[in-house]
Amino acid sequence: MKYLHTMVRVSDVSASLRFFCDGLGLKELRRTDHEAGRFTLIFLAAPGDESAQVELTHNWDESGYTGGRNFGHLAYAVPNIYEACERFQKLGVTINRPPRDGRMAFVRSPDGISIELLQDGPALAPAEPWASMPNTGSW
Repeated sequence: MKYLHTMVRVSDVSASLRFFCDGLGLKELRRTDHEAGRFTLIFLAAPGDESAQVELTHNWDESGYTGGRNFGHLAYAVPNIYEACERFQKLGVTINRPPRDGRMAFVRSPDGISIELLQDGPALAPAEPWASMPNTGSW
């Protein structure tokens, strides 16, 4: 397993970049705008350490976050997403977003922290029981 990033939702991209880049000294690695979903993803990292990233997510229509909704998730790449989810199920963990596409899943820690699991490399072929499993909660 490899740690990928921590996601934080931001309301003001300029102010957030001043804080993370000018203040903390992180560098912007990449940015993508998603017109259909009306959001922007900006990935940052410390110079020379691109392996530990912060993902800033700006939802275009959001007017501010309350109650901790600005913290998003931790993300890890796993060698086999189906085996990882099976391991979590055996531990009694609910799979909030099953890996129906063989690429991505979300689980929650005992304290409610969302954990994104991403297949390391190309997506695996859809497989049961995952392909037909519904979402069980917010992720």
